[in-house]
Amino acid sequence: MGFAGVDTLDSDRVVRRLRTAPDELTPDEARSVAATLLADAAFSEPYCEWLPTWYELALIAPVRYADWRLRRVVSAVTDRASVTATAPRFSRPTDVRIDGAPALSRVSGFRERFLLADSLLHLEWFDHVAAADGIEVPTDLVARTREESLSYYGGERDRLSPDVRRFQRHLFADDRWVRRVDEAYGLDSRLFGLWERLLRGERRRLRDD
Repeated sequence: MGFAGVDTLDSDRVVRRLRTAPDELTPDEARSVAATLLADAAFSEPYCEWLPTWYELALIAPVRYADWRLRRVVSAVTDRASVTATAPRFSRPTDVRIDGAPALSRVSGFRERFLLADSLLHLEWFDHVAAADGIEVPTDLVARTREESLSYYGGERDRLSPDVRRFQRHLFADDRWVRRVDEAYGLDSRLFGLWERLLRGERRRLRDD
């Protein structure tokens, strides 16, 4: 997207240090790691609320366990570097109205809810993590992406404006992350496979639209 500040941190170096020498993380690097992990920790429980009840009930226990584990890692990272970091507050369906109606009133089925949730919560995740990394994301673009995406995925809008569509196309690229996690841990997870297909399909549709 050409945002300013994308080279503020060397992400490859941060990953190497986190894996092999976490004590060598600089304060800025430690804040970046902590902000990302806190965002990951806080992301899944509100995400579940956007999806059908069976999904939330099936995943709430592992989601809360993952939250606990990630926060333990964050505590170790921030203590070593003597820095602080905060978690974002992600939107829940009860917080949101779309085109004047309750957030989930115009969507049905797993796919529709999944895409609506991702279009909003991944935007909020990225905005939080980008700020911690020194990446300057224009506030007006974030605001327009939120407004247009909510209306497009859960309301009455039939198209996204070109820059919002491009932004969302990048945000939906998490299919690659899902695949890498599934392969790295040897999960062969049907659920991860479903996430990957939905994200990849939407990313490609936005590209071709």
